[in-house]
Amino acid sequence: MSTILGNLKSLFLSLRNRRSQDSVEGNPATSMNEQFRFRYALFKDLLNANTELLNILADIDLKLKGEQVFGFPYLKNQMDKAMRQAFVMVKSLDVMSGSRYRALYTALEQINESIKAIMAEHQAVQAPANVVPYAQITLRDADWAGGKNANLGEIRNRLGIPVPRGFAITTRAFQTFFDYNGLDEAIAGRKNVVYANELEHLNRFSAEAGQLIRSKPMPPELTREFAACCQEIWGDEQDCLLAMRSSAVGEDGELSYAGQYLTVLGVRFSELGEAYKQVIASLYSTRSLVYRSAKGVLDEHLAMAVACLEMVDSLASGVLYTRHPYNIVDENILINAVWGLGPYAVDGVIIPDSYSVSKGEPPLILEKTVTSKTVQLKLKAGGGTEERPVPAGEQDQPCLSDAQILELAAYGQALEEHYQCPQDVEWALTGQGELLILQSRPLRIENARHFGQLGAAPLPGRELLLDGCDIASQGVGAGPAVLVNALDDLENFPEKGVLIAHHSSPEFVAVMRTCSAIVVEAGSVSGHMAALAREFDVPTLISPEPVMSRIAAGTVVTVDAYAGRVYGGLVQELLNAGAKTKTTHIIGTPVHEQLQRIAKHVVPLNLTNPLSPEFTPEHCKTLHDLARFCHELSYQEMFRISDMASKLHGWSYRLDATLPMDIHLIDLGGGLSSVVQDNWQSVKLEHIDSAPGRALFTGMLNRDVHNLEPRPVNFRGFMSVMMQQGLEAGHVGERFGDRSYVIIADKYLNFSSRVGYHYSVVDVYCGETVNKNYITFTFKGGAADSVRKNRRVRAIALILERQGFKVDVKSDRVHARLQKYPRAYIMERVDMLGRLLIFTRQLDMLMTSERSIQWAAENFIAGNYKLEAMSEQTPD
Repeated sequence: MSTILGNLKSLFLSLRNRRSQDSVEGNPATSMNEQFRFRYALFKDLLNANTELLNILADIDLKLKGEQVFGFPYLKNQMDKAMRQAFVMVKSLDVMSGSRYRALYTALEQINESIKAIMAEHQAVQAPANVVPYAQITLRDADWAGGKNANLGEIRNRLGIPVPRGFAITTRAFQTFFDYNGLDEAIAGRKNVVYANELEHLNRFSAEAGQLIRSKPMPPELTREFAACCQEIWGDEQDCLLAMRSSAVGEDGELSYAGQYLTVLGVRFSELGEAYKQVIASLYSTRSLVYRSAKGVLDEHLAMAVACLEMVDSLASGVLYTRHPYNIVDENILINAVWGLGPYAVDGVIIPDSYSVSKGEPPLILEKTVTSKTVQLKLKAGGGTEERPVPAGEQDQPCLSDAQILELAAYGQALEEHYQCPQDVEWALTGQGELLILQSRPLRIENARHFGQLGAAPLPGRELLLDGCDIASQGVGAGPAVLVNALDDLENFPEKGVLIAHHSSPEFVAVMRTCSAIVVEAGSVSGHMAALAREFDVPTLISPEPVMSRIAAGTVVTVDAYAGRVYGGLVQELLNAGAKTKTTHIIGTPVHEQLQRIAKHVVPLNLTNPLSPEFTPEHCKTLHDLARFCHELSYQEMFRISDMASKLHGWSYRLDATLPMDIHLIDLGGGLSSVVQDNWQSVKLEHIDSAPGRALFTGMLNRDVHNLEPRPVNFRGFMSVMMQQGLEAGHVGERFGDRSYVIIADKYLNFSSRVGYHYSVVDVYCGETVNKNYITFTFKGGAADSVRKNRRVRAIALILERQGFKVDVKSDRVHARLQKYPRAYIMERVDMLGRLLIFTRQLDMLMTSERSIQWAAENFIAGNYKLEAMSEQTPD
């Protein structure tokens, strides 16, 4: 489980000792064609790595603001990825240049060592043994006992609150099992063939990894130690049944992992080994793989401890929240309860009783809602669990007496005071009337600034499909309804679909990154799916009425998870008003403080002026500096060989067209007409055979958008831009007039352009095979202030979203991608990008208000490229 942070030094040393055999220059036998293709491949590698590294930097920047929860595994993962991408950039530039930038390796190694030193301060403490009883565990042991075990030990030993008898199977046991069976390499080898964004591939890998783990034998030392610990705790109580629950490192901490791992109930002492393998195999379930990928946790940073608890044949079970999960003005304790075992409460099988209790001395029961509970989950005499009917006389009775409600509320209040934050607590009531705490973890609280404000009454003139729904996760989402009857329906789930299902399931985490909302007929706001929905910010409702029969598949609906309603059609006013501000308790924590220290070696940009004498490898003090230097110099290297090629017949051709940039074409094969002669200095549009190349330039030369007359300018915007340019006078003149190089082939286009202060890249493959077709588009910069630049990229993003692109906006940069569409569709979008590139020139001058974003987008879509009305009437 080594990381790139530890391996970079050996890579540096091997590169320093290697001869410059990778150099693309100095070999007289190498043709210009081969030189260019090799250099271009390195250039592409560098650009791709630059994009990935900038995305990592932007993500770190967001985490620094304290608006997102993360853990130490996130830091390790992001630093690994950042170092990997920085290394690719350094190596690519060095090889492109013929080894002229060897000093970059030294700079990268120094940054790597600084980050390693900081990260070494948080080293996992080694477990004292493979198994440790709860009597010897407190919260400080979370590194090897996992969150669930550490919390139970803390509750038992520090607070004196009853918990089940049991012990922790530590991370040391996990590694013992993996080492004994050689599983690290075996699983890594299988995962290497998996594409993490393809659910069907994840399903295949999940099945293979899970089967591999379950098929391996238990190490004899673990079998002996399990038996000895059971004898120590339970003695002659050999008929006692156990529950095996995951307690992964980081679980129940910054990340919830709610419902991601397997719990095995009703386990006999003789079955501990097999049950243990089932639990740790759930590390590789599809839903846990998707969850960890979304949260930035690498498998190499993951180790699972397991909680081995005395099985409580619960009379009743449920969940307690020490305050409302999404209404932060409601500080009362919320208790949910069902008959029997707890999974029916957290998995949404039964609609639970609900009790609201005030805090204070003494606490008061404010409200009781008792539901009809017809079935329950109970232990089987021979082990395992089974569903049984609830006796008729108990179905409509409350699960807890008033005294038990108040006792449980007192436990919840003590837990919140001890942990100094709201708690999400699972509990059980034994047949003898004793209340036990099964789990306590931090409760995710949603910002409820819209609570009670949106949709006080149904919106007039809108089709109201559902009303009075319980709110599991706040927000507003819209899209086509996707009816999910089985888990297989998740495999081809569309972007921004609204998931509609009979009942809740934590399996829905597989699509929570892409769906816009969730509506289910049965479930609980205290269930695992609800917790995950809040963690992924997916608006989620639990309807008291049938949904599957009321909403047809494909129907566009808007889910208002502030007012508990679902409307037919797209309700834009709700979408606009429903934006949320996230709040977390991450600032001030050890993990956030460590990120702040690491970020000083990663995020700051010191190399801002390429003309400065300090723009050198020796002055690269951060990963951002390295990325900036390599990115800037890579264009010089590409342009240098392109300039060389332009002096040779048939390599670089100037595009003879009236455009506001100097465009030079380099043909990799099939991009230009066969009539083009070697001695030609320039070509016209009709000489371009490249399908995406012709489409792009057709759009750029479109008569409606390509207007030689000056565009009317908002005076205030113009003055703002001029002032900004004055503040950045050191850069004036270094960008205007730069060449724009276009790499073309019959089905391929790469357009890289710096015009003025703008930087844009269009990369396209367009053939007959739909799965290979894609467009990526990046636009960054501008001469205006940061507010106007951001408004411009948001306007661009809005245009692209309406054209079907997936869009990401960060600061003054927009990145968009479209893939797997037919050739004709791709060509239409490339033509549109050509028009957009011309349209957006000087657009930042007109971005004088937030309303100008929507206005600019609507004008472009309507074909009003001149923007006369906008320039004259843009509101302040």
